[in-house]
Amino acid sequence: MRFSRVLLLLSGLLLTVPASAADVPLRAGEHLGQELAGEQLPLWPAGQVPGETGTARPARVVERSDDPAQPDRFIDQVDAPYLLVHTPARANGRALLVIPGGGYQRVVIDKEDSALVPEWVDRAGYTLFVLRYRLPQAGRDRQAALADAQRALRVVRDQAARRRLDADSVSVMGFSAGGHVAARLATGFDAPVYPPRDAIDRLSARPARAVLVYPVIDMGAHAHSGSRGRLLGEQPDAALAAQYSMQQHVRADMPPTLLIHANDDRVVNVHNSEVMAQALAKAGVEHELHLFAHGGHGFGMRMPPDSTLAVWPLLAQRWLQATEAAH
Repeated sequence: MRFSRVLLLLSGLLLTVPASAADVPLRAGEHLGQELAGEQLPLWPAGQVPGETGTARPARVVERSDDPAQPDRFIDQVDAPYLLVHTPARANGRALLVIPGGGYQRVVIDKEDSALVPEWVDRAGYTLFVLRYRLPQAGRDRQAALADAQRALRVVRDQAARRRLDADSVSVMGFSAGGHVAARLATGFDAPVYPPRDAIDRLSARPARAVLVYPVIDMGAHAHSGSRGRLLGEQPDAALAAQYSMQQHVRADMPPTLLIHANDDRVVNVHNSEVMAQALAKAGVEHELHLFAHGGHGFGMRMPPDSTLAVWPLLAQRWLQATEAAH
Protein backbone atom coordinates (compact mmCIF):
# COMPACT_ATOMS: atom_id res chain seq x y z
CA MET A 1 0.00 0.00 0.00
CA ARG A 2 1.39 3.37 -1.04
CA PHE A 3 1.00 6.27 1.35
CA SER A 4 2.25 9.72 2.04
CA ARG A 5 3.02 11.47 5.31
CA VAL A 6 3.57 15.14 5.83
CA LEU A 7 5.97 16.49 8.46
CA LEU A 8 6.10 20.15 9.44
CA LEU A 9 9.28 21.73 10.78
CA LEU A 10 8.48 24.65 13.05
CA SER A 11 10.52 26.15 15.87
CA GLY A 12 12.57 22.97 16.19
CA LEU A 13 9.48 20.77 16.70
CA LEU A 14 8.48 17.80 14.58
CA LEU A 15 4.73 17.62 13.96
CA THR A 16 3.13 14.66 12.18
CA VAL A 17 0.08 15.59 10.14
CA PRO A 18 -2.01 12.98 8.26
CA ALA A 19 -1.84 13.48 4.49
CA SER A 20 -4.68 11.08 3.71
CA ALA A 21 -6.96 8.51 5.30
CA ALA A 22 -4.48 5.85 4.23
CA ASP A 23 -1.75 7.11 6.57
CA VAL A 24 -0.28 4.66 9.04
CA PRO A 25 1.62 5.31 12.28
CA LEU A 26 5.35 6.02 12.00
CA ARG A 27 7.49 2.92 12.39
CA ALA A 28 10.84 2.68 14.16
CA GLY A 29 13.81 2.97 11.82
CA GLU A 30 11.89 4.92 9.19
CA HIS A 31 14.41 7.80 9.27
CA LEU A 32 11.67 10.42 9.06
CA GLY A 33 13.24 12.59 11.74
CA GLN A 34 16.60 12.82 10.02
CA GLU A 35 15.93 16.29 8.62
CA LEU A 36 15.91 17.62 12.19
CA ALA A 37 18.84 15.47 13.31
CA GLY A 38 21.45 17.30 11.26
CA GLU A 39 22.99 20.67 11.99
CA GLN A 40 21.01 23.46 10.35
CA LEU A 41 22.49 26.80 9.32
CA PRO A 42 20.13 29.62 8.30
CA LEU A 43 21.18 31.34 5.09
CA TRP A 44 19.90 34.79 5.86
CA PRO A 45 19.63 36.98 8.96
CA ALA A 46 16.20 36.53 10.55
CA GLY A 47 13.52 38.40 8.63
CA GLN A 48 15.93 39.40 5.84
CA VAL A 49 15.33 36.80 3.14
CA PRO A 50 15.42 38.84 -0.10
CA GLY A 51 11.99 39.46 -1.53
CA GLU A 52 10.11 37.63 1.22
CA THR A 53 7.51 39.42 3.30
CA GLY A 54 5.27 38.24 6.08
CA THR A 55 5.71 35.24 8.32
CA ALA A 56 7.60 32.29 6.84
CA ARG A 57 5.58 29.10 6.55
CA PRO A 58 6.94 26.04 8.34
CA ALA A 59 8.88 23.85 5.95
CA ARG A 60 7.03 20.65 5.06
CA VAL A 61 8.59 17.19 4.70
CA VAL A 62 6.62 14.53 2.82
CA GLU A 63 7.46 10.79 2.83
CA ARG A 64 6.46 8.98 -0.36
CA SER A 65 7.84 5.53 0.40
CA ASP A 66 6.23 2.68 2.32
CA ASP A 67 9.59 0.89 2.64
CA PRO A 68 11.43 1.83 5.86
CA ALA A 69 14.73 0.76 4.30
CA GLN A 70 14.27 3.05 1.29
CA PRO A 71 12.93 6.43 2.45
CA ASP A 72 11.89 8.80 -0.34
CA ARG A 73 11.20 12.20 1.18
CA PHE A 74 10.98 15.68 -0.18
CA ILE A 75 10.72 19.11 1.37
CA ASP A 76 8.75 22.13 0.16
CA GLN A 77 7.32 25.39 1.54
CA VAL A 78 10.88 26.63 2.03
CA ASP A 79 10.38 30.32 2.80
CA ALA A 80 13.39 30.56 5.13
CA PRO A 81 16.22 28.77 3.26
CA TYR A 82 18.92 26.95 5.17
CA LEU A 83 21.81 24.53 4.92
CA LEU A 84 21.84 21.04 6.42
CA VAL A 85 25.41 20.08 7.35
CA HIS A 86 26.80 16.54 7.24
CA THR A 87 30.15 16.49 9.08
CA PRO A 88 32.59 13.56 8.74
CA ALA A 89 34.43 11.98 11.64
CA ARG A 90 37.63 12.24 9.58
CA ALA A 91 37.40 15.34 7.44
CA ASN A 92 39.49 15.77 4.30
CA GLY A 93 39.34 19.56 4.62
CA ARG A 94 37.03 19.95 1.61
CA ALA A 95 33.52 21.38 1.56
CA LEU A 96 30.88 20.57 -1.03
CA LEU A 97 27.68 22.57 -1.50
CA VAL A 98 25.00 20.07 -2.58
CA ILE A 99 21.85 21.21 -4.40
CA PRO A 100 19.27 18.40 -4.75
CA GLY A 101 16.68 18.32 -7.50
CA GLY A 102 12.92 18.12 -7.56
CA GLY A 103 11.79 19.81 -10.77
CA TYR A 104 11.53 23.24 -9.11
CA GLN A 105 8.44 21.81 -7.36
CA ARG A 106 10.14 20.24 -4.34
CA VAL A 107 13.62 19.57 -2.94
CA VAL A 108 14.31 15.85 -2.62
CA ILE A 109 15.99 14.61 0.53
CA ASP A 110 17.17 11.03 0.28
CA LYS A 111 18.71 9.92 -3.04
CA GLU A 112 20.51 13.25 -3.48
CA ASP A 113 21.16 14.14 0.15
CA SER A 114 21.07 11.63 3.02
CA ALA A 115 22.17 8.76 0.73
CA LEU A 116 25.37 10.70 -0.05
CA VAL A 117 26.57 10.39 3.55
CA PRO A 118 28.10 6.86 3.58
CA GLU A 119 30.16 7.37 0.41
CA TRP A 120 30.92 11.09 0.45
CA VAL A 121 31.07 11.89 4.18
CA ASP A 122 31.93 8.71 6.05
CA ARG A 123 34.30 7.22 3.46
CA ALA A 124 35.69 10.18 1.51
CA GLY A 125 35.63 12.77 4.31
CA TYR A 126 33.79 15.60 2.55
CA THR A 127 31.82 18.07 4.64
CA LEU A 128 28.49 18.43 2.86
CA PHE A 129 26.36 21.56 3.06
CA VAL A 130 23.00 20.62 1.53
CA LEU A 131 20.88 23.53 0.34
CA ARG A 132 17.18 23.86 1.07
CA TYR A 133 16.38 26.57 -1.46
CA ARG A 134 13.28 28.54 -2.34
CA LEU A 135 11.05 27.22 -5.11
CA PRO A 136 9.11 29.22 -7.69
CA GLN A 137 5.73 30.53 -6.66
CA ALA A 138 3.44 33.42 -7.58
CA GLY A 139 5.01 36.73 -6.65
CA ARG A 140 8.48 35.31 -5.98
CA ASP A 141 11.48 36.49 -8.00
CA ARG A 142 12.72 33.84 -10.45
CA GLN A 143 16.22 34.58 -9.19
CA ALA A 144 15.38 33.44 -5.64
CA ALA A 145 17.08 30.05 -6.06
CA LEU A 146 20.22 31.69 -7.48
CA ALA A 147 20.24 34.18 -4.61
CA ASP A 148 20.02 31.28 -2.16
CA ALA A 149 22.83 29.42 -3.96
CA GLN A 150 25.10 32.48 -4.00
CA ARG A 151 24.45 33.14 -0.34
CA ALA A 152 24.98 29.45 0.49
CA LEU A 153 28.41 29.39 -1.17
CA ARG A 154 29.35 32.51 0.76
CA VAL A 155 28.07 31.08 4.05
CA VAL A 156 30.15 27.93 3.48
CA ARG A 157 33.22 30.09 2.85
CA ASP A 158 32.47 32.05 6.01
CA GLN A 159 32.23 28.78 7.95
CA ALA A 160 35.41 27.30 6.50
CA ALA A 161 38.04 28.53 8.96
CA ARG A 162 36.14 27.48 12.08
CA ARG A 163 35.51 24.03 10.57
CA ARG A 164 39.09 23.65 9.31
CA LEU A 165 38.01 23.60 5.69
CA ASP A 166 39.73 25.12 2.67
CA ALA A 167 37.68 28.17 1.76
CA ASP A 168 39.23 28.38 -1.70
CA SER A 169 38.27 24.83 -2.68
CA VAL A 170 34.50 24.94 -2.01
CA SER A 171 32.77 23.17 -4.90
CA VAL A 172 29.12 22.73 -5.87
CA MET A 173 27.28 19.55 -6.89
CA GLY A 174 23.75 19.76 -8.26
CA PHE A 175 21.25 17.14 -9.39
CA SER A 176 18.49 17.53 -11.99
CA ALA A 177 16.76 20.90 -11.37
CA GLY A 178 19.33 21.39 -8.60
CA GLY A 179 21.87 20.97 -11.40
CA HIS A 180 20.21 23.92 -13.12
CA VAL A 181 20.59 25.95 -9.92
CA ALA A 182 24.24 24.84 -9.67
CA ALA A 183 24.85 25.80 -13.31
CA ARG A 184 23.24 29.17 -12.65
CA LEU A 185 25.67 29.61 -9.78
CA ALA A 186 28.68 28.49 -11.85
CA THR A 187 27.84 30.91 -14.66
CA GLY A 188 26.27 33.70 -12.59
CA PHE A 189 28.22 33.69 -9.33
CA ASP A 190 28.72 37.46 -9.51
CA ALA A 191 25.26 38.42 -10.80
CA PRO A 192 23.69 41.10 -8.55
CA VAL A 193 20.52 39.18 -7.68
CA TYR A 194 20.08 40.39 -4.09
CA PRO A 195 21.15 43.39 -2.01
CA PRO A 196 24.08 42.65 0.34
CA ARG A 197 22.99 41.84 3.88
CA ASP A 198 26.24 41.69 5.89
CA ALA A 199 29.97 41.01 5.72
CA ILE A 200 29.35 37.49 4.38
CA ASP A 201 28.15 39.02 1.13
CA ARG A 202 31.59 40.48 0.51
CA LEU A 203 32.92 36.93 -0.01
CA SER A 204 33.09 35.40 -3.47
CA ALA A 205 30.23 33.13 -4.53
CA ARG A 206 32.28 31.48 -7.29
CA PRO A 207 32.56 27.72 -6.70
CA ALA A 208 35.98 26.19 -7.26
CA ARG A 209 34.47 23.36 -9.32
CA ALA A 210 30.99 22.29 -10.43
CA VAL A 211 29.62 18.74 -10.65
CA LEU A 212 26.34 18.55 -12.59
CA VAL A 213 24.49 15.23 -12.37
CA TYR A 214 21.68 14.68 -14.94
CA PRO A 215 21.24 18.47 -14.90
CA VAL A 216 18.47 20.58 -16.33
CA ILE A 217 20.37 22.99 -18.60
CA ASP A 218 18.27 24.02 -21.60
CA MET A 219 14.92 25.81 -21.45
CA GLY A 220 14.34 25.52 -25.20
CA ALA A 221 14.08 22.45 -27.41
CA HIS A 222 15.54 20.05 -24.82
CA ALA A 223 13.82 21.49 -21.75
CA HIS A 224 12.41 19.47 -18.89
CA SER A 225 8.86 20.75 -19.27
CA GLY A 226 8.04 20.62 -15.56
CA SER A 227 11.07 22.66 -14.50
CA ARG A 228 10.53 25.16 -17.30
CA GLY A 229 6.83 25.54 -16.58
CA ARG A 230 7.31 26.14 -12.86
CA LEU A 231 10.22 28.55 -13.29
CA LEU A 232 9.22 30.42 -16.45
CA GLY A 233 5.55 29.69 -17.04
CA GLU A 234 3.99 27.31 -19.54
CA GLN A 235 4.80 29.33 -22.67
CA PRO A 236 7.88 31.48 -22.07
CA ASP A 237 9.02 33.61 -24.98
CA ALA A 238 12.35 32.92 -26.66
CA ALA A 239 14.18 35.67 -24.79
CA LEU A 240 13.09 34.39 -21.37
CA ALA A 241 13.93 30.79 -22.29
CA ALA A 242 17.38 31.91 -23.45
CA GLN A 243 17.96 33.83 -20.21
CA TYR A 244 17.59 30.59 -18.25
CA SER A 245 19.28 28.23 -20.74
CA MET A 246 22.62 27.78 -19.06
CA GLN A 247 24.58 26.73 -22.17
CA GLN A 248 24.05 30.28 -23.42
CA HIS A 249 25.75 31.80 -20.37
CA VAL A 250 28.98 29.81 -20.26
CA ARG A 251 31.97 32.08 -19.64
CA ALA A 252 35.70 31.56 -19.74
CA ASP A 253 36.18 32.38 -16.04
CA MET A 254 33.61 29.92 -14.71
CA PRO A 255 34.85 26.90 -12.73
CA PRO A 256 35.92 23.56 -14.24
CA THR A 257 32.80 21.45 -14.73
CA LEU A 258 32.00 17.75 -14.64
CA LEU A 259 28.82 16.49 -16.32
CA ILE A 260 27.29 13.07 -15.56
CA HIS A 261 24.21 11.75 -17.35
CA ALA A 262 22.57 8.51 -18.55
CA ASN A 263 21.73 8.11 -22.23
CA ASP A 264 18.39 6.52 -21.37
CA ASP A 265 17.20 9.43 -19.21
CA ARG A 266 13.56 9.93 -20.20
CA VAL A 267 12.93 12.85 -17.84
CA VAL A 268 15.82 15.24 -18.47
CA ASN A 269 17.10 14.56 -21.97
CA VAL A 270 20.81 13.78 -22.21
CA HIS A 271 21.12 16.61 -24.75
CA ASN A 272 21.08 18.96 -21.76
CA SER A 273 24.53 17.77 -20.72
CA GLU A 274 25.71 17.51 -24.31
CA VAL A 275 24.88 21.11 -25.24
CA MET A 276 26.49 22.29 -22.01
CA ALA A 277 29.67 20.37 -22.83
CA GLN A 278 29.71 21.89 -26.31
CA ALA A 279 29.40 25.39 -24.86
CA LEU A 280 32.13 24.71 -22.30
CA ALA A 281 34.45 23.46 -25.05
CA LYS A 282 33.78 26.52 -27.20
CA ALA A 283 34.58 28.83 -24.26
CA GLY A 284 37.74 26.92 -23.36
CA VAL A 285 36.44 25.87 -19.93
CA GLU A 286 38.02 22.73 -18.50
CA HIS A 287 35.35 20.04 -18.35
CA GLU A 288 34.53 16.36 -18.64
CA LEU A 289 31.33 14.72 -19.88
CA HIS A 290 30.57 11.14 -18.79
CA LEU A 291 27.57 9.44 -20.36
CA PHE A 292 26.37 6.06 -19.10
CA ALA A 293 24.31 3.77 -21.31
CA HIS A 294 21.83 2.92 -18.57
CA GLY A 295 20.61 4.62 -15.43
CA GLY A 296 17.54 6.64 -16.31
CA HIS A 297 16.84 9.74 -14.28
CA GLY A 298 17.19 10.48 -10.60
CA PHE A 299 19.46 7.61 -9.66
CA GLY A 300 21.39 9.72 -7.16
CA MET A 301 23.24 7.31 -4.88
CA ARG A 302 20.92 4.38 -5.57
CA MET A 303 22.64 2.52 -8.39
CA PRO A 304 22.82 -1.23 -9.07
CA PRO A 305 26.13 -2.24 -7.43
CA ASP A 306 27.26 -4.26 -10.46
CA SER A 307 26.53 -1.48 -12.98
CA THR A 308 29.04 0.85 -14.59
CA LEU A 309 26.87 3.67 -13.22
CA ALA A 310 27.92 2.67 -9.69
CA VAL A 311 31.37 4.18 -10.30
CA TRP A 312 30.11 7.75 -10.75
CA PRO A 313 30.71 8.89 -7.12
CA LEU A 314 34.33 7.69 -7.16
CA LEU A 315 34.78 9.18 -10.63
CA ALA A 316 33.47 12.53 -9.38
CA GLN A 317 35.72 12.44 -6.32
CA ARG A 318 38.79 11.62 -8.44
CA TRP A 319 37.88 14.48 -10.78
CA LEU A 320 37.54 16.92 -7.86
CA GLN A 321 40.95 15.86 -6.57
CA ALA A 322 42.59 16.01 -10.00
CA THR A 323 41.27 19.45 -10.90
CA GLU A 324 42.26 20.80 -7.50
CA ALA A 325 45.79 19.49 -8.00
CA ALA A 326 45.91 21.02 -11.48
CA HIS A 327 44.81 24.46 -10.28
